[in-house]
Amino acid sequence: TSPFAWLRTRFYYLLIRLYFDQEFSIEEFTRGAKQAFSVVSKLLSQRKLDLLEELVSAEVLQVLKEKISLLPDSHRDALAADIDAIMYTTEGDVRIYYDDDGIKFVSILMCFWYLNGANLPDEVPGEAKVFQIVFGDENTKEKKHLLTANYE
Repeated sequence: TSPFAWLRTRFYYLLIRLYFDQEFSIEEFTRGAKQAFSVVSKLLSQRKLDLLEELVSAEVLQVLKEKISLLPDSHRDALAADIDAIMYTTEGDVRIYYDDDGIKFVSILMCFWYLNGANLPDEVPGEAKVFQIVFGDENTKEKKHLLTANYE
């Protein structure tokens, strides 16, 4: 990230500690976010959307139901991320905002890079990139894709 973005993010962490949670730690938050990402991504890939009712808002759940139904099985399988398959995690945008009732909220965008063995096509349309990694020798080749996900 740029030095400006890094500095801005650290300033927001200070504000979070001052106004929301004095014990806030981005390291601890990141560990929890990885666990949440793994659980939610697996539930999405298995179409167990009823189990997400306590984890996401009703509005988001409705959008997920519509979007998941349109995905082919291979793309839906690619949503699942085992916590041990998460290769890199970083925070993206951090925001503090107020709703219409004056209630303060913190929003942290988390970016995850993870390996997944879903049967995805080698070529994808548009500007998307598919990175493939092959593990093992000639007899035990296992192809995995390096995928990214952004969760807020």
